[in-house]
Amino acid sequence: MNECYYDKRMDFFYNKTKTDTADEWTGPQLIGVLCFGTFFCLFIFISNSLVIAAVVKNKRFHFPFYYLLANLAAADFFAGIAYVFLMFNTGPVSKTLTVNRWFLRQGLLDTSLTASLVNLLVIAVERHMSIMRMKIHSNLTKKRVTFLIISIWAIAIFMGAVPTLGWNCLCDITVCSSLAPIYSRSYLVFWSVLNLVVFFIMVVVYIRIYMYVQRKTNVLSSHTSGSISRRRTPVKLMKTVMTVLGAFVVCWTPGLVVLLLDGLNCTDCGIQNVKRWFLLLALLNSVMNPIIYSYKDDEMWATMKRMICCSSEDKSQERRSSRIPSTVLCRSTDTSGHYIEDGIIQGTICGKGDLGDKGNS
Repeated sequence: MNECYYDKRMDFFYNKTKTDTADEWTGPQLIGVLCFGTFFCLFIFISNSLVIAAVVKNKRFHFPFYYLLANLAAADFFAGIAYVFLMFNTGPVSKTLTVNRWFLRQGLLDTSLTASLVNLLVIAVERHMSIMRMKIHSNLTKKRVTFLIISIWAIAIFMGAVPTLGWNCLCDITVCSSLAPIYSRSYLVFWSVLNLVVFFIMVVVYIRIYMYVQRKTNVLSSHTSGSISRRRTPVKLMKTVMTVLGAFVVCWTPGLVVLLLDGLNCTDCGIQNVKRWFLLLALLNSVMNPIIYSYKDDEMWATMKRMICCSSEDKSQERRSSRIPSTVLCRSTDTSGHYIEDGIIQGTICGKGDLGDKGNS
């Protein structure tokens, strides 16, 4: 019967797996790392809080897609918490951690990744439901969206706790990984392959939806008069989503590949030399998302800017913001969704004021 090592500190496992814990991170270098990480974490907290507040405050965002987008921002906010905890429990400190504290450190990171991943998958399903039915927004009710959001976090917490629940190497140190000294290599293979497969599925789904919307928009363009940019408003929403997904895949794929190589026990891959850079790349994803939201959606940026400036929303501001091109089409009385054909025509009608203003300017 194998002996279990629940009462050991992490230095025991790091020495067994010969894992580098960056003992050289002392003095100015350690201070620099902490300052750098603190700056980005503060930006993550503030920017993602603004995204959530914008969705709550602006009634134009009261649709299933934007509720899920706000939940994605909440996942990034949670990732910021995980990175703060990691900053003060990494480097030389890693060896002094108890097993439970180390599980908590990694569990927070795994939970934040899973929350973002599952949320993007749900958004993909929501986009597929709406676009394939020729609607800009799906028929999901607030109750169903709330249930989906709760389910996303339940799945994320469970996946983050799986190693703690038993899939670890505390009772068989011969199968311990190098990057995660108390995770079994089989778990790292499962974790990385699962995430990479979901990445691939989502990319395929979004490309299919994007091609369908673009083809449908081009067909309708020949039967609709007005500004080309207005006719392609449905495509703008998909570009925003695909940009977010692309950033997520680019930022997380290298780290997952490294975990997969470690799970496959690749001793000549030099994974210890790149692990910190790939972790930093994953951190940048939570920084990039709020920037993408505000850059791709002018209505989102206008709402966030008003909150930053603490200015009141008077009628003149509302009229100016309504003339800003947005990924959200003019709202109709049908709250269940907007038809693409109707949305294109409405976008053209609503765009007359813009065209007139531009002509006068």
